[in-house]
Amino acid sequence: MADSNATEGAALQDELDALNAKITKQGAAVRELKKASSSNADEISAAVDALKKLKLEADSLRKKKEALDPSAQFNRKSFDELILRKMFIVPSFEIHGGVKGLFDLGPPACALKAAMIDVWRKHFVLAESMLEMECTCLTPEVVLKTSGHVDRFTDLMVKDPVGGECFRADKLLEDAIDELIEANPDMPTTEKEAHLRVQIQADAFSPAELDEQLLKYGCKAPSGEPYGPSFPFNLMFKTSIGPEGTAVGYLRPETAQGLFVNFRRLLDANAQKMPFAAAQIGLGFRNEIAPRSGLLRVREFCMGEIEHFVNPDDKSHPNFASVASKELVLFGRDDQLGSGKTKTVAVGEAVSSGLVNNETLAYFMARTQLFMERIGMDPSRLRFRQHLATEMAHYACDCWDLEIQSSYGWVECVGHADRACYDLDVHGKATKTPMVATLKLDEAKEVEVAKLKFDRKALGKTFKANQRVVANALEALAENWADFEPIATALESEGKTTVDGFEITKDMVTWKKTSKKVHEIKFTPSVIEPSFGMGRILYSLLEHCFYQRDADEQRCVMKFKPAVAPQKCAVLPISSGDEVNRVVDEIAAELMESDLATRVDKSTAALGRRYARVDEVGVPFAVTVDFDTLTDGTVTLRERDSMAQIRLPKAEVTKLVFDFVHGRTTWEEATAKYPVVQVKED
Repeated sequence: MADSNATEGAALQDELDALNAKITKQGAAVRELKKASSSNADEISAAVDALKKLKLEADSLRKKKEALDPSAQFNRKSFDELILRKMFIVPSFEIHGGVKGLFDLGPPACALKAAMIDVWRKHFVLAESMLEMECTCLTPEVVLKTSGHVDRFTDLMVKDPVGGECFRADKLLEDAIDELIEANPDMPTTEKEAHLRVQIQADAFSPAELDEQLLKYGCKAPSGEPYGPSFPFNLMFKTSIGPEGTAVGYLRPETAQGLFVNFRRLLDANAQKMPFAAAQIGLGFRNEIAPRSGLLRVREFCMGEIEHFVNPDDKSHPNFASVASKELVLFGRDDQLGSGKTKTVAVGEAVSSGLVNNETLAYFMARTQLFMERIGMDPSRLRFRQHLATEMAHYACDCWDLEIQSSYGWVECVGHADRACYDLDVHGKATKTPMVATLKLDEAKEVEVAKLKFDRKALGKTFKANQRVVANALEALAENWADFEPIATALESEGKTTVDGFEITKDMVTWKKTSKKVHEIKFTPSVIEPSFGMGRILYSLLEHCFYQRDADEQRCVMKFKPAVAPQKCAVLPISSGDEVNRVVDEIAAELMESDLATRVDKSTAALGRRYARVDEVGVPFAVTVDFDTLTDGTVTLRERDSMAQIRLPKAEVTKLVFDFVHGRTTWEEATAKYPVVQVKED
């Protein structure tokens, strides 16, 4: 029966993969239709209907597959109860009713996060000699205006005029239309299509148009009153800097901008050597409209971001050979739109075949995989998904998200983006600051340039105080004929062109293509950016480490790796006698002197119950002090997952646990060295 179910499950998975590919392809088609000005409402409506149909079919297949093996399903009820009961994660301000999207980490999760970040810092910052910064969370408006966040993070909102509660206006309209159609199954097709056409355009309506539609569909606030007028809502937390209230600032939505604006100082700190990487770990803030899914979508979150600055003409990585044979599960865009199946590919092969754009991007993907394995993530539930063309920013060269499978499905937890020169370019142009690096040449090189001659009178008449800015922008382009050629072509054919927002006409400048010898080349670096959502990684790790012994809901275990476990060892007395407790205190003190977080449980509960308690918070090892300890100086050491125990001298406990935590020895090696003892835990 089991073999039959496995065969049927594999067949259903094949069907599901193929269907998911169709969904991805259809979703991309819908996005393209919505972007295209030539698309009509009927065409978009038909595409959306087809997408909904595919999703329903996939949902039906997924449920059918899950029904074949109920034991494989994640026990969310037991997991949630454990997380709350052991205070891993609790709602913020709970006694005051709580606030959506805000959570507090209790003692176990706080220690788990600290250990996880410590591993991250050693794995990336120390091992790669990165330059780490800690930038302010409060960011002036001009910085985020330049980066595009002020304009890009805006949605239309409406407010309940009585209670003051805010809602996203386009989602209210979409939900109202869904409810109307569901409540009227016999609705004529033409009428249904008319409603769907309105629904499709919900996120494109102006405030006045959206207000009109909300009234038309009878959308009412929780108070029963019509919503107030629509207004723009930015997902960043806005504040003022200083007592005057005139300087606008925001809590940063990401940590990266602090590194970009400090590029020139970072380059100096690295002795002008390229390539190099800067890193930062800290809080980001997004005023999410509808926070959900626990730690997966919250309003305050921890991020770890790396900005690797590299010559855009040479994206090789000096350490690439060290990861070239590492195999990754890749879900390329062609597979997403075709077979719907992932491929396991060596990193070197992925780059040589062109699947991953360059060595540096692939190098960080491999290093991320190694980090996830190091902290205890299940490798079979990790994959890298490539962004489709419709998802990519216009300036990006290639993007891959590390997705982690949890009970919420595949969740993006680490983004890997080749952002080209965009970030340094926009900040450089806005501040008139050259964000450039220098490549020293071993031998002088002949390069094609443009020799310019300006009509200063024409420039001054048109641009006045900005004439020097315009001239400098043109001269910068003229340093490389390939950069200046499009300008020259436009001036020849159109008589005018635009440079950095200024309209240049043909009478303002003449040029001549020539060549010159150079000993160095100036360039704006490209940025390869791995961006880690630490909260999402933390939550996924909690799920991956959770299991129940023999499917017993009362025996929950967190199988944290020793390196990240909140507490490394428990020390338990077999009795409450003073002599036994003195030894317990001695062992615990020695462990903590070696920076090994230790839990002592001197309660009168049965030993098996105390083992179960430490299992629930993921303590990997437990020392038991018994009556033999008082006579021969030995104790037992229990390993959490196997529940096996060895007997060893108490003087050797600290070193052995230290070696376990730092990966210097394994449990298998310990059982070969010390006698294994049988202990009944029930």
